[in-house]
Order: sequence, then C-alpha cells, then structure tokens
Amino acid sequence: MRLQTQLTVAFTTLLVATMLFVTVAIHSLLLDVLIQNEKDQLTEKGELLAQFLYSEVAPRNFSDWINDEEVYLFIYNRANEQVMLYSSSLNIRTIETWVNRYDLTQTDQPLWSDGETEYVVSILPIYPELLNQELVLITPLGDIEAVQSVFFNRLVIVFMFGVIVIAILSHYLTMRLVTPLSQLKHQLKKVEKRQFDSLERIKATGEIKEVEESMVDMARALERYMKSQQQFFQNASHELKTPLMTIQGYAEGIKDGVFTGEEETRGLEVITQEIGRLKKIINEMILLAKLDSDETIYHEETIYISHLIQQAIDRAIPLATDQQIALNHQVLDDLTVVVDEEKVLRALMNIITNAIRHAKTHVFVEARHESGRLYITIDDDGEGIDEVLMPQLFDRFIKGKGGETGLGLAISRAIIERSHGYIKVDTSPLGGARFTIVL
Repeated sequence: MRLQTQLTVAFTTLLVATMLFVTVAIHSLLLDVLIQNEKDQLTEKGELLAQFLYSEVAPRNFSDWINDEEVYLFIYNRANEQVMLYSSSLNIRTIETWVNRYDLTQTDQPLWSDGETEYVVSILPIYPELLNQELVLITPLGDIEAVQSVFFNRLVIVFMFGVIVIAILSHYLTMRLVTPLSQLKHQLKKVEKRQFDSLERIKATGEIKEVEESMVDMARALERYMKSQQQFFQNASHELKTPLMTIQGYAEGIKDGVFTGEEETRGLEVITQEIGRLKKIINEMILLAKLDSDETIYHEETIYISHLIQQAIDRAIPLATDQQIALNHQVLDDLTVVVDEEKVLRALMNIITNAIRHAKTHVFVEARHESGRLYITIDDDGEGIDEVLMPQLFDRFIKGKGGETGLGLAISRAIIERSHGYIKVDTSPLGGARFTIVL
C-alpha cells in the first residue's frame, strides 16, 4: 500500500473514530439533558398549578388544560396515605402501585413505569407548612424519545457528511505531504545513477525541505568527491609513472651496458633517489587513505598548545637556519586542546616547512584564543600564492611553486579535519602567504 493511501486511511480512521465516539457520547447524554429539562418544565407547571388548586378563582378547565399539555397529575395526602385528586386519564390502581413502589419523599425521581410506558416525574409539596400533601406531575417519555430520535437522525446525517469531507481533506493534505517525498525519491534515483546535472529542486516546507536541502548538499559533496577521486587517480598515476619510468630507463640501460663507468654510478644514484621519492609518495598516499577511513589511526590526548608549537619550532629551526630564515613564534593564550599530538605536529610541520621554503627572510607562528576557538597562524614574507591556485591548494597532487609530492597540504587538511577543525589560506600582512588552522 502506498504511503499516501496509508496516511489517508489512518487520518480518516482516526477522525471517524473520534466523531463516532463523540456521537455516541452525545446520544447518551442527550436523553439525560432532555429528561432534566422536562423535569424543570414540570416543576414550573406544578408551581403554577399549586397556586390555583385551593383558590376560589381556580378555573374549571384545569383538567382540559393538563390533558392538552400531555401532563398527568395526582395529589397524594401523606397523612392518611390517600390519593385525593388525579387526572381522569390515569388509572387509580396504577397510581396506588406507583405510591407503593416509589419513594415520594425524594426530590429527584427516577423514571416511573406502568409496565408499558415510562414517565418523567416531578413532585412538589403543597403548602408544606400547612398541608402534608404532594402534587405529582407525570408526562410520558415517548415525546422526549421522539425529540432525541429526530436529533440523532440529523446528527447521523451530519456525521456522514463529515466523514466525506474528512476523507477529501485527508486525501488532499496527504497528497501535499507525500508528493514532495515522491519527487525526492526520483531525485535520489538520479543521485544513485550519478546524474548530478539533472537534479531539480523540490518545493516543500518544514522537515521535508530540510531533507531536500540535505539531499542536494549530499549530491554536491558526492559530485565533488567523485571528481576529486577521479583527479586523484589521474594525478597519482602520473606521479607514480614518472619515477617508475626513470627507474626503468636507467635499470634497462645498466643491464644492456648502455651506461658504464661514471654514467652507471650516476644512474644507480638516480634510481636510489627515485625509489626514495616513490616510497615517500606511497607512504603519504597510505597515510591519507588511513586518515579517511581508519578510525584507529587517530589517538586523541590533552596537550598544551604552547608545547605543540614549541615542538614544531624546534624541528623546523635546522631548516630555517640552513635557509637563513628568521623563525619566530608567539603563544598569546596557552590553552589545552584534545588532539592526536603526533598527527597535528606533522600537519604543522608541513605548513611551517613550506613557509620556510617560500619565505625571503622571516616566518612568524602565532597562537591565540578568540570566540571559543583556537587560531594558529603561519605567516611568511615570500611571494605568496597565486589566487587561482588558492581554492584547490589543499587538494591531492596539487603542487605550488617548488612543491615536492603535492600531498603535504592535503595531509595537513585531513589531519586538521580529523581534529574537528579546518584550515584555510590567505594573503599574509607580511606579503607572502598566511595559513590559518582553527581548532
């Protein structure tokens, strides 16, 4: 069964059950309300009759008036337990049976019955301070039941009309709810088939709109990932192919005797260098793969940022001294961070050594706290980075000027992202590049 049908049936069933419950409750309560209303009317008529029963101005047509009102009455004398006056339409034996069966002293009387018909009863004392008599007014329940039946029939008609309206509204509302989901399913099919260019936006509201936006973001991220993977394999094959061809060329030349003497020695040195370069590329590729997929490679611990910065400076000083670059640092806020110390240190070293290689005279490292985040900036006074290259600088096998494998900055970004942070590059106030790590 389709979701729209399920929702329509569920909503309609729920509302029908609710209306049915309300109808049954109204039907049961309606009779009680009508009976109480009839008792109130009998009481009012009884009070009016009591004023004329023993009055000299009492009209002679009381009996006719009572019969027209479909109200029966009798007067009961409690002192001698006798019925003093009663309507001609009532049987004296029936009255005596009622007197013996029901307690006339109760204010709220139940329904009386003569075996065939039920009656609504109201009892009023007549001059209680002088007389020990009760005026008993009786009216058949049939009229009330007729009113109840008419009302209930109309209620059933309203109920049936309401069921039809509810079914139509449920179908319309569920259609509005389910249609975006059906459209979303078709868009997900396009994502499954990698048809990213044919994705269409869906008109929706609320949570469905949030899901649609998440789907679009996911599709765009997946498209970028697939393109980056494709580019990665193309670049990786190129980077691996170059040293392998060099190694193969020199190895075959030495084997065939093409290279002899100094050329053979030089060829063996080139082979050794290319093997080392190849090994470095492979190790960095393995590290990137592990950072992307292996959860056990990252071991977090609490360390002071000043300790982390000092380790990076100590390791980079020999390269800075050799390049005659001044390497300075400043930690404005010595806070603790929860990271993998060795991995984050490697990310810092990749960036600091890049800055040293491209700097003219000076590299400056600073750590500061701002708005609940830790900022580590590495500035150099070199030539800077081409703005065209900046957006893809952290992609794999993207080399800047003087780059080696094109994986160092990609590894740094992967490590920082695993540390729940991010890294960005911009132009430095010193004139070169500024790398900013945010944790």
